Amino acid sequence: MSASRYLPEEELIERGLAALIKALGPVEAMRFLTLPRPRRIESVRRHRRWQATLNRDQFLDQVFGPKKPASGS
Repeated sequence: MSASRYLPEEELIERGLAALIKALGPVEAMRFLTLPRPRRIESVRRHRRWQATLNRDQFLDQVFGPKKPASGS
């Protein structure tokens, strides 16, 4: 098995840009590169929003498996 080799960063950028320009053309490639990026939500706020959408029992069943009935007398 051969070892993986990473491209030097400069070559990676050049090849990536060439592929983008080939696929989209120079105008659309530049348009793509300058698209505004959505602002990231702060991680705690993002986590709290995610938690607010959870169904607690369903989530715990997915993580730990469904509850088994207690066996007893």
